Amino acid sequence: MEIENPIYIPLENVDSEHCALIVDKGLAEIKEISSHKVELNNHRAIVAAKKYPEEAVQAAVKQIRGLGYDVTTVKQTFPVTNMSCASCAANTEATLNNQVGVVRAEVNYANTLAKVEYIPSLVTAQQLKEAVQAAGYDLLINDSNEAKESLADIKATQYKALRKRAIGALVLAVPLFVLGMFFMDIPYANYMMWALATPMIFIYGRQFFVGAWKQAKHRSANMDTLVAISTGTAYIYSVLITLFPNFMHRMGIHSHVYFEAAGIVIAFILLGKLLEEKAKGNTSSAIKKLIGLQPKHVTIVHENGHQMQIDISSVKVGDILLVKPGERIAVDGSVISGSSYIDESMISGEPIPVAKTEGTAVFAGTINQKGSFQFKAEKVGSDTILAHIVKMVEDAQGSKAPVQKLVDKIAAVFVPIVIGISILSLLLWVILGGENGLSQGIVAFVTVLVIACPCALGLATPTAIMVGVGKGAEKGILIKDAESLELAKKVNAIILDKTGTITEGKPKVTAIKWFEDFSEQHQHILYSIEKSSEHPLADAITAHLKDSSQFLKGVIIENISGQGIEGKFEQRTYVIGNELLAKERNIEISAAAKNWIEQQLEVAQTVVLFCDDQKVLAAIAIADQIKATSQQAVQQLQKDGITVYMLTGDNEQTAKAVADQLGIDEYSANVLPSDKATFVKKLQQQNNVVAMVGDGINDSTALAQADVSIAMGKGSDIAMDVAKMTIISSDLTKIPEAMHLSKNTVQAIKQNLFWAFIYNIIGIPIAAGILFPVNGFLLDPMWAGAAMALSSVSVVSNSLRLKWKK
Repeated sequence: MEIENPIYIPLENVDSEHCALIVDKGLAEIKEISSHKVELNNHRAIVAAKKYPEEAVQAAVKQIRGLGYDVTTVKQTFPVTNMSCASCAANTEATLNNQVGVVRAEVNYANTLAKVEYIPSLVTAQQLKEAVQAAGYDLLINDSNEAKESLADIKATQYKALRKRAIGALVLAVPLFVLGMFFMDIPYANYMMWALATPMIFIYGRQFFVGAWKQAKHRSANMDTLVAISTGTAYIYSVLITLFPNFMHRMGIHSHVYFEAAGIVIAFILLGKLLEEKAKGNTSSAIKKLIGLQPKHVTIVHENGHQMQIDISSVKVGDILLVKPGERIAVDGSVISGSSYIDESMISGEPIPVAKTEGTAVFAGTINQKGSFQFKAEKVGSDTILAHIVKMVEDAQGSKAPVQKLVDKIAAVFVPIVIGISILSLLLWVILGGENGLSQGIVAFVTVLVIACPCALGLATPTAIMVGVGKGAEKGILIKDAESLELAKKVNAIILDKTGTITEGKPKVTAIKWFEDFSEQHQHILYSIEKSSEHPLADAITAHLKDSSQFLKGVIIENISGQGIEGKFEQRTYVIGNELLAKERNIEISAAAKNWIEQQLEVAQTVVLFCDDQKVLAAIAIADQIKATSQQAVQQLQKDGITVYMLTGDNEQTAKAVADQLGIDEYSANVLPSDKATFVKKLQQQNNVVAMVGDGINDSTALAQADVSIAMGKGSDIAMDVAKMTIISSDLTKIPEAMHLSKNTVQAIKQNLFWAFIYNIIGIPIAAGILFPVNGFLLDPMWAGAAMALSSVSVVSNSLRLKWKK
């Protein structure tokens, strides 16, 4: 079957005819598709659209993924330039989503970034750039470090130009205001005001007219349109009054000019834009701080020992780098010589410097303290932990909270509605306003256009999200998307995995009890046998004894499967293992030993016995230590009204001991990985918003099922990939902090939206003249411009308050 105008969608995981048939049947259900087929050998689906090919592709991708298969796509983030308001972001987003091959596009006005998922075989980044350029904006598609630096330069240049325009307009605004308010009746006042207003509008305010023209060519409108129509109308009206005063008077038009309103509106809006850009820059300060953690140059050590400074971009995996006292570490790697203490607080949030010796890992962005060492580069460029953190924070700051979807819909129609209200106001004034109806109608028309502020709406959510995510990153809480940040405040049930989350995840010796007179020789034998053992508990014992023991040569060992280890030294046999092994060997366990062993088992310690061939010489208690901060975290969560559950694959006795120690009433032992996800689902069915906290591969299914998923940063990569939040330091007290951050961020979003909506709901009717019949009040466009500028600045400033909230 030949398909006309075919669109080729690359498929993943479609590996059999049965899979192909399922996909083909799924495509048949899509109303936007007129014909379709699946080519298994070519791993692709071929579809034809009824009317809108872009909608057909988006629907097809959604359907294919819903069936459990996938489509090959690329996800990229592009900076967008030339946007002046939230409507620009909506227009850019619509333009991108209208390209055949774009699966999903989101444009964030606050950080001027577009997140685009697209099928590279259907559309390229260059084509996306051209489409956005045609709509009057631009897309920067090069994501190299040089491009990022040039983007920073572009933004810095644009800010400087905006500052020059704002200062220039404000300098002219002062005499224009004085003339318009106090000396309007002096000779040639109108001509002087005309002379002052003209450069303000057509030089300093040129960007608004250029932007409005670009929008008009594409039959769309944004804030530039509002500013250009309002100030342009006031200016033209005033010019006509100035040049033809008698004619206009005979036409019944009031002879007052509005040059000061038109010019000062431009000045106020430029000032507002300047303050807004400054404040928006502060919302992304977390990213700037993170990027600034990586040094520009490093000292490389060649094979012959020769040292030289090179640019960080030249560092390759395997290079040996030297770090001197006080320097920042440039890339991830492991120490090969020397030792030091390193401040890792910028990554982990922990203030205490960490000891680094040969073989230990070091991370980009951390600060070397006093020592000097050499390390081998293992991860460079975008592979370093710091780069991953920066990428995650950037993505999260660019993501949209669910509440933003409604705001986006309003922002998309806001400008046309405002233009409609302004025209209606003019008509009603002309019809009902009497003698001065036209002049007052023009004032109302201009004022409505000036006071309306789509920017405040557009900035309300993303600025709060940017500050919230940035603050989280500074505290060692990585948040993947805005949705999880918004949802975390609703959590009323939290599930904690035990091992590695509540506990350290590493067994440690808590006590050694000698039942015979202590002998250094026996301790050396114990150490030497365990040093040769592969049992996990042996590592805990050797770590505990290494500073006070010697390794004895000539110890012969034999593992006893599931029970322990046997060692022979100087014709004597020693065994290390559990109580069962001692009983099997007919080794005497004294009453004192039995009593001590029972005491340890009651508090969920694992007990290992060290015996010769006749009696127990010593007993070693081993436990997975509870983290120092776990109890504080659990108490804080419970205080916040969140029910805490603990799940563990460990035995009932150990689970009960840990739960009792932490004050957790709800716990389950002997839990399989699949049972964790089932437990999450059960809580969700009881109308709970569930958070899952884990660190291992075995937690990944439950993390995926939970409403809010939190991974411990020192756990598995899979857990961190699945989770929506990552606690870098693995400190549980960061979880209630994350909940409080969510609460504060959502509160800021609600405040911002309230003020943005209330501002427009109250401001637009007053600008239209609703109070005039009551008390004769008609708002001057000049003050409307000041109010409009202030609304955006107040919204961003309110978001910035998050930085100082605890």
